[in-house]
Amino acid sequence: METYTLNNGVEMPALGFGVFQTPPDETRDAVHAALDAGYRHIDTAAAYGNERQVGEAIHASDVDRSDVFIETKIWLNDFGYDETLHGFEKSAGKLGVDQIDLLILHQVWPAEFDRTLGAYRALETLLEQGKVRAIGVSNFMVDHLVSLMEVATVVPAVNQIEVHPYFQQREVQAYDVEHGILNQAWAPIGGITFYRDSGHTSTLEDPVIGAVAAHHGKSPAQVMLRWGLQEGRQVIPKSTKPARIAENIDVFDFDLSADELASIDALDTGKRGGPAPEDVVFPAFSREIPEA
Repeated sequence: METYTLNNGVEMPALGFGVFQTPPDETRDAVHAALDAGYRHIDTAAAYGNERQVGEAIHASDVDRSDVFIETKIWLNDFGYDETLHGFEKSAGKLGVDQIDLLILHQVWPAEFDRTLGAYRALETLLEQGKVRAIGVSNFMVDHLVSLMEVATVVPAVNQIEVHPYFQQREVQAYDVEHGILNQAWAPIGGITFYRDSGHTSTLEDPVIGAVAAHHGKSPAQVMLRWGLQEGRQVIPKSTKPARIAENIDVFDFDLSADELASIDALDTGKRGGPAPEDVVFPAFSREIPEA
């Protein structure tokens, strides 16, 4: 497994395993299959409702805890300085760990930006206390990052954003790179659920990607993950099917040419699949995170 070195020197696997929308009763088996396939980074979140099952799968595996990079996220209901400190305790308790490798804010909350800043200050405190190894954000746009950086004492290690061939967020990516923030791609194989619901063609069926895949004897999903890796992003695919889980990590034995990378770059539509930051409002996005 290749790794990226974060801006504080911590090493993180270049490819992770996600459990977004994975039901709790399926999460243990999915994470177990991922660890068996060679994944060493598991990405979960308080709002996913499956942190406990992620922790159980890791502790039940033959892989040493020190070899697994655990990432989770603080949800909006736990924003604010004291609330986020408690949010860490809830997540750590469910995961069954004393230290979380990467803790990030799940969303920016534009309407409550003071609470967002308070939450980030709590992450800085947790980092200083050694309770987390690295901190970051998710779904922050350039203007949010600029405002954060005006008061932050620690530059985020990552910004987890929606990036796939149809939606590439080049402005945000460029800002992150300029400031030493690693771009972490969620939905790296196409935002399939969002695009199918929106009536768009799945990237798995895109003829451009299909042609590149055929040339290399790989699947469209593998090509999209390789595209992300070669452009310097950390990628987090997800699946509950062992064969797909194994397929998605088998992306380190081929390289895309400059022309192939450019052909995939050209697929950008500028249309996001997930919610825009300004659409993140209460009560629609309210979700109380249980204690246990």
